[in-house]
Order: sequence, then C-alpha cells, then structure tokens
Amino acid sequence: MAVYRTVMVGTDGSESSFAAVERAARLAAACGAELVIACAYAPMRGPELALAKDQLGPEAYQVVGSVPAEDTLRTARDRARAQGVTNVRSVAVQDEPAGALVQVARECSADLLVVGNRGLRSIAGRILGSVPADVARKAGIDVLIVHTT
Repeated sequence: MAVYRTVMVGTDGSESSFAAVERAARLAAACGAELVIACAYAPMRGPELALAKDQLGPEAYQVVGSVPAEDTLRTARDRARAQGVTNVRSVAVQDEPAGALVQVARECSADLLVVGNRGLRSIAGRILGSVPADVARKAGIDVLIVHTT
C-alpha cells in the first residue's frame, strides 16, 4: 500500500463534507501526512450582494468574498485536529468546487484527494454531474470517495 505524504480534502461546510474531513484527517494522521483542506466559494454579485448589504449593514462583510469559506475552513481544521492530525493547512479558492479541488491538489502535490459521496446517486448528479464524479475523472491522483450520506 502506498504511504500518502499529502492528503487533501474538500469541504463545503455541510455535515457530509465534515465527515469526509474527519476521515481524511484520520488517514493523514495514520500516515504521518500533511492534511490540506480546501473550500471553494463563489462571490456574491449584483442584486444578491446589494440585498445582503442592505439587510446586514455593517455586518455584510460576513457573507462577502471568502469570509464564509474561511469560517467553514476554521471549523474543518478544528474537526481535523480532533482526529489526531497535527500538520493541517487550509485554502479558500474562488472557483467551482470540482475545478477548485483539482487545482489545489495539483498545487499542493497531493497524493490523495478525499471527497464525500453527496450528489453521486442523485438524479441531478447523474444528469449534471457531481463533484465526486468530476473530481475522480479529472484529478489524475488517487481519489477516495467517502460514504458520508
């Protein structure tokens, strides 16, 4: 069995994705590997941004830019450390999820990319594609799809 040096996992802040983070963290801890946690985000624009600023006033910064992704990453890092991994870093990427995960995996020279299975069995996932399926096709490295749903 290959020993992984860099394990990467994606999260979107859902409980399903946090389950994948925890599984990736346990694997990284067992291998003595670095864990890289990535979160993709799309910035608010136009009417959606104006509405958020109008409703939230000075607190609007909480939903603009990478702030929601950074909050998700903070939670993911805490949950990963609770699984015993010590070498953890995280990155927020402005991109669509599958592309962001593949990009970060290449940039950090990941040996393994971990994703949850959410969307794999849905009708929309079969018609439109799902993040786990897209990542498995495009990553060019080992992909572990964790049963999280």
